[in-house]
Amino acid sequence: MRRGGGVWSRRNGGPRQLRQGLRGMPRRLSISIAVIVLIICFLSLLSLRFTRPSSSAQNYDTNKLWEPADSDGWRSSSAPRSYWPPPPNESNGYLRVRCNGGLNQQRSAICNAVVAARIMNATLVLPELDTNSFWHDESGFAGIYDAEHFIGSLRYDIHIVQSLPDISVNGKRKKIRSFQIRPPRDAPLSWYTTIALKKMREHGSVYLTPFSHRLAEEIDDPELQRLRCRVNYHALRFKPHIMKISSEIVNRMRSEGHFMSIHLRFEMDMIAFAGCLDIFTPEEQKILIKYRKKNFAKKELVYRERRLIGKCPLTPEEVGLVLQAMGFNNSARIYLAAGELFGGERFIKPFRAMFPHLENHSTVGPSEKLEGNARGLVGSAVDYMVSLLSDIFIPTYDGPSNFANNLMGHRLYYGFRTTIQPNRKALAPIFMDREKGRADGFEGRIRQVMFNSKFGGPHKRVHPESFYTNSWPECFCLMAPANPADKCPPHNILEILHGQLQSQRGNDSEPAMMSYRRDSSASQEEVQYGS
Repeated sequence: MRRGGGVWSRRNGGPRQLRQGLRGMPRRLSISIAVIVLIICFLSLLSLRFTRPSSSAQNYDTNKLWEPADSDGWRSSSAPRSYWPPPPNESNGYLRVRCNGGLNQQRSAICNAVVAARIMNATLVLPELDTNSFWHDESGFAGIYDAEHFIGSLRYDIHIVQSLPDISVNGKRKKIRSFQIRPPRDAPLSWYTTIALKKMREHGSVYLTPFSHRLAEEIDDPELQRLRCRVNYHALRFKPHIMKISSEIVNRMRSEGHFMSIHLRFEMDMIAFAGCLDIFTPEEQKILIKYRKKNFAKKELVYRERRLIGKCPLTPEEVGLVLQAMGFNNSARIYLAAGELFGGERFIKPFRAMFPHLENHSTVGPSEKLEGNARGLVGSAVDYMVSLLSDIFIPTYDGPSNFANNLMGHRLYYGFRTTIQPNRKALAPIFMDREKGRADGFEGRIRQVMFNSKFGGPHKRVHPESFYTNSWPECFCLMAPANPADKCPPHNILEILHGQLQSQRGNDSEPAMMSYRRDSSASQEEVQYGS
């Protein structure tokens, strides 16, 4: 036994090493405890970092938000940067499109139609707006936009006619018949240059309907992306009377200083789409459920889950609480760009109590001039222009909201004007804690969320952000760039394009398929491509 024990002692350390190990245990235990304490302290500090508002958030000067964001040397420019030939004298046929949806969904569709016409070498017929099914408004393209300006601005890019021309058949004059096609959603450029173009050559004209989101947003060719910007931010100019009404409203809002616009997307269609019903009365819930069944696909939606992932629009009261926490006082002048708020006065009253200077196009503008179009395309157009020109814009629900998304992109292009975009997912637990009586540090937590973001400066576009929300860097340039691709176009770019166009036409001859003679002497200011 002793011998066996001796063998064990030699091979396994024996009693001597065991005693040494026991003597070393307190030292190792102390080291382990110290490491655990350090880890706990680190985790505590990390927790404080994310739960306590940073000093920068607490001390942020809200007055800075009334000024545009830092441009970092960038300026908007949608002029071509490389060789951009004028459209050939003879096109492959006529392109008709019917743009469905709301004003800004249609706006994006018009931009896509111009790009499609360019790559197909097609003559674009002035786009049709499906105003009746959504808005019950018969304004049409020419009732909303300045058609002459639209046609003149794009003369270096495509041919445009106001309507299909007549043709002679058996001695009788009749309109060309268009071959109707339903384009795939987010179709690639290749679909237009193959399938659609083939039908155009066969029939002389194609009619693409519906035409909403029918061209992929991400295109590898930056020149085609810049063409979209030329359409969206220069060619699509509202009718003079809309611009006049908008200007009058802006002047009245700004008569006492700065003002902000808020797109309060607390309307029946958006609430029903989001499935956020629990805060409404049983009768209101029935209305929302009925609307959802009629207009959207069946899907089980749980209010708490939807809210936690940021899918519920902010209520008017929540918007007011955010503004208060950010440091805006009750003297702030606010323009509400919104349709009819669901739930009415019950929901707007708390907001008005916090910020009494609330206006809309009916209360501050010459509402009699809007007549019956106050809730139609004209009213939406006025809201768009006032929001574009406001010092601060706040979209309370950015997706799916073409109004908010397009406006954010336009404000970025229009000099990096301040946009405050609430992070609904990050705000949701803060509001839910407050509702349960846990309001400690409420305003500080709000500030931490709200000031941890950009406010309209240049930033990389990351999916699912739309090109129409952020056209940087394609539609922006630098005067002294490190990368040649970011260099601004020459100052005489319009003269270059005009010279190319005149040379192509020769003696001012019109394209073979043009039935509308465009004014080629439009001033440079009318077709200016930069900010």
